[in-house]
Amino acid sequence: MIKKTSRKETRKSRHLRIRNKVSGTSETPRLCVYTSLQHIYAQLIDDVNGVTLATASTLDKDMDDLANKSNIDAAKRVGSSIAKKAQEKGITSVVFDRNGRKYHGKVSALADAARENGLVF
Repeated sequence: MIKKTSRKETRKSRHLRIRNKVSGTSETPRLCVYTSLQHIYAQLIDDVNGVTLATASTLDKDMDDLANKSNIDAAKRVGSSIAKKAQEKGITSVVFDRNGRKYHGKVSALADAARENGLVF
């Protein structure tokens, strides 16, 4: 009998495989991206100290003017916002963690916007 796995379990195993290889430090934190059905979130995480250095999401006050908070335009705004917050803290390079998601659509748009606004990864 073949065991069938759900999409959630497959994403979880991809996420664990990525996390075994990707880790953030205080000089090059991990840029973790999470997308839900309604919102997009990004965090800069120092895994050595277990500290979140900066966050940006579509729940922030400056994102209130967005009509749809889960599309590619919202992802671009979150990417530019996290890049600006990183530069304020003196962070220029990060390690990208796509959180088991495929690198296209919202995840790709967020990464491209972060790169355009000064982050290197």
